Amino acid sequence: MKEKTHLGKQLLSILVPCYNEEAVLPAFYQRTSQVIADIPRYDFQFIFVNDGSKDHTLDVMRELREKDSRVSYVNLSRNFGKEIAMIAGIDYLTGDAAIIMDADLQDPPELIPEMIYWWEKGYQDVSAKRRSRAGESFFKKWSSHAFYTLLQKVSDVPMQRDVGDFRLLDRQCLNALRLMRESQRYTKGLFS
Repeated sequence: MKEKTHLGKQLLSILVPCYNEEAVLPAFYQRTSQVIADIPRYDFQFIFVNDGSKDHTLDVMRELREKDSRVSYVNLSRNFGKEIAMIAGIDYLTGDAAIIMDADLQDPPELIPEMIYWWEKGYQDVSAKRRSRAGESFFKKWSSHAFYTLLQKVSDVPMQRDVGDFRLLDRQCLNALRLMRESQRYTKGLFS
């Protein structure tokens, strides 16, 4: 078990970059809140990053903040892209570890306890890997496979296939990412 640092409990941040997510954000918050309610040994905070949404995503974030003090948000002035939104959230979160998730619920919150289990075992970067790419077009599957094949050939850094941004990062990883201020970010590469 990790050392306790936040009011007797460790704090885990849930980082959620958002772009036009007003329709799914309440369901994401509700479902994730139910999962973390069953993990009383940790404190949690939500960090939502509004990446220049053109819908009412920011209003939903404000409403969530009004009813839950664990919710914070960062509002970017325009759409910078998910990579920049993630690092903006990382700059502001205060947790001993962070769980990065998408708001569309393709990253199942029900995996959070298992991610925490592996973190407690000492792993500093716990990532979720897709078992299948069901529902994606042939082109999407082919292009993803081709991209990773090419990337492996030109890079000295091993890259995991079918591993997205859904992961738990320990404080040491978060601090290292804060030091990497590339303007053209490829976060999956930085994670590796």
